[in-house]
Amino acid sequence: MHKDSKRREALLYHAKPKPGKIAVVPTKPTSTQRDLALAYSPGVAEPCLEIEKNPENAYKYTAKGNLVAVISNGTAVLGLGDIGAQASKPVMEGKGLLFKIFADIDVFDIELDTKNVDEFVSIVKALEPTFGGINLEDIKAPECFEIERRLKEEMNIPVMHDDQHGTAIISGAALLNACELQNKDIKDVKIVVNGAGAAAISCTKMYVSVGASKANIVMVDSKGVIRADRENLDPSKAEWATNRDIHTLSDAINNADVFIGLSAADVLTAEMLNTMAPNPVVLAMANPNPEIAYDLAMATRSDIIMGTGRSDFPNQVNNVLGFPYIFRGALDVRATKINEEMKLAAVYALAKLAKESVPEQVNIAYGEKKLSFGKDYIIPKPFDPRLMTEIPPAVAKAAMESGVATESITNWDAYRDELSDRMGSDNKLVRMLMNRAKINPKKVVYTEADQLNVLKTAQIAYEEGIAIPILLGNREIILELKREIGFDADVMIIDPKTNEESDRRQRYADFFWKSRERRGVTKLDAEKLMRDRSYFASMMVLQGEADAMLSGYSRSYSTALRPVLDLIPRASGVAKVASTNLMLTKLGPMFLADTAVNPNPTTEGIAKIALMTSYVVKMFGFDPVIAMISYGNFGSSKEETPRKMRSAVDILHQQHPEMIVDGEIQMDFALNQEMLKEKFPFSKLVNKKVNTLVFANLDAANTTYKMLKELNGVTSIGPILLGLDAPVHVFQLGASVEEMVNMTAVAVIDAQEKANRKKGF
Repeated sequence: MHKDSKRREALLYHAKPKPGKIAVVPTKPTSTQRDLALAYSPGVAEPCLEIEKNPENAYKYTAKGNLVAVISNGTAVLGLGDIGAQASKPVMEGKGLLFKIFADIDVFDIELDTKNVDEFVSIVKALEPTFGGINLEDIKAPECFEIERRLKEEMNIPVMHDDQHGTAIISGAALLNACELQNKDIKDVKIVVNGAGAAAISCTKMYVSVGASKANIVMVDSKGVIRADRENLDPSKAEWATNRDIHTLSDAINNADVFIGLSAADVLTAEMLNTMAPNPVVLAMANPNPEIAYDLAMATRSDIIMGTGRSDFPNQVNNVLGFPYIFRGALDVRATKINEEMKLAAVYALAKLAKESVPEQVNIAYGEKKLSFGKDYIIPKPFDPRLMTEIPPAVAKAAMESGVATESITNWDAYRDELSDRMGSDNKLVRMLMNRAKINPKKVVYTEADQLNVLKTAQIAYEEGIAIPILLGNREIILELKREIGFDADVMIIDPKTNEESDRRQRYADFFWKSRERRGVTKLDAEKLMRDRSYFASMMVLQGEADAMLSGYSRSYSTALRPVLDLIPRASGVAKVASTNLMLTKLGPMFLADTAVNPNPTTEGIAKIALMTSYVVKMFGFDPVIAMISYGNFGSSKEETPRKMRSAVDILHQQHPEMIVDGEIQMDFALNQEMLKEKFPFSKLVNKKVNTLVFANLDAANTTYKMLKELNGVTSIGPILLGLDAPVHVFQLGASVEEMVNMTAVAVIDAQEKANRKKGF
């Protein structure tokens, strides 16, 4: 993306539709006078009095127990340096966003306009009644060490400076696993730490905590090796000073087992790398570019295990693996501290998690056939849903065992279920889709690229690396719109009606005519149809000149679908095409079918729709649990529609006994486990979380998904076409840019999957 365009996009993102990235959302009813009287005066006096009697009641009657302050003075913001408190606010809001989407923790960001340690500590201490925890952020060394030390000593809520401990925890887990894979004992490895800031010093302390020998560690800063004879060493560096006769990074790295980089790009050369001991471990964590380029390091040493801070290489050391889950566990037992035992518990839990079988959902997100513990997978991936159910319990347990927890958890299975339920309402699945698409972007043809929103969609897809757009439409309009929105990439533009495309158009027409000559299509008919963008784009996919196609933004669904059904063959064994919408609900992802194609399918059609939808659910990495929705429950109604659904279930039970599917069933019983268990304990859906709803007709399915989208603001992805032999999908009329970007990712993943199947993977 052009630098000015990227800058404009970043500023627009933060400014619109309202400034900033976070907001306060009420959690109680506020619609009546009675509600407001309870929320404020006079009702609010009662919890105030209860808290006055016992301050611990603040956790019972207020949001304190799930509220963290992200606090900075702006003295060490990302790679920007000392930019000031107010300029750090977008970063602190962003950190708050990560807390919420990864661990369902609420955040107020607080920017303090002071560089005075005493003043900073005094202000934060005074905030203790408000918060359940304090996350310090982007405060420069050495002040950050003193600030954190004093706040931990003087406050009775958990305090952590993530810049120090986040990287230490994640890289500690990575180092343990890398040493294990390289058959090196952590207590014997020689470690070089390049960098001596807050993160480097905290990381080095963590490595000692997990077994490394202090005598085997050398620390290097911008002046060279930190030696005991250097003058004016501050205490944080002096702790790691060496008496060895070495002065440069080149001296220090010779015969070292481990290189830890928390410094600057390209300071570790290939020549230095070659002097390391056999089977070296390199964690080069400078951002955005590591201390040695990944490709260079891998080409230089075939025996290396390498991690970086980047998401486009294996073994990303990413703080988001740690801080949300550490605070989650600390808050859930009302810990008074985040102590060493809790941090070590997070290290060992992360290291252990990397050795366990990886959920299919994670394999799909990263485009892997089978992620497994090894040189390219030494720590979990950020999208791994198990992080939420494994790290907080480990941290909470350590808090309880070390005596800093003021509440106890006794039922750990129930706690894990609660943690899992917290993650149902955010858009992690969308992020996973985007990540998967980026791994192997495909050529996607947009049939209405001369529509502004479609062109914006193509621009985002291109700039995010999701897809390689092919733009169909009026060339002059497309070029004018591209200039207007700053889309300056050189992408393919095709106007099917122009003379320039006559040869291609004729080739497509000939192919179509020959395939339909005995089914009433004349050559002239075929030539006329190839001037239609949807027919033209469909032929591009059939001829392998595009990998996927998207249409339908400006036309009714049935009109846009017709050319697709005329040209694109059905998948093997499929007689009828159907569709599903993926809804990202507060209960988690929910697939609804058939939302767009079949008005009133037969019993056999319903069964096939359920079966095809189950394949899509698996493509997204979930095990399908299917409820066949009707207005009756298990034979309570003898009318035609419930009978149709009941018969479809019978077919599936007979032909696919492995499927978890049941019905007919009313919507509330399908989604409410307590009601289902009490009234219908025999159902196959009991103790299962339903994630797929199949409806009796198009009216019900289409109305349900649109109502969810409009009334509840639920994100909808779809309609996703089922049963075609090519990755072709149709937008709903007037789809939003966000919806079309999401569908672009789906189309790319669909193309990836179909290509893999053809290769026999």
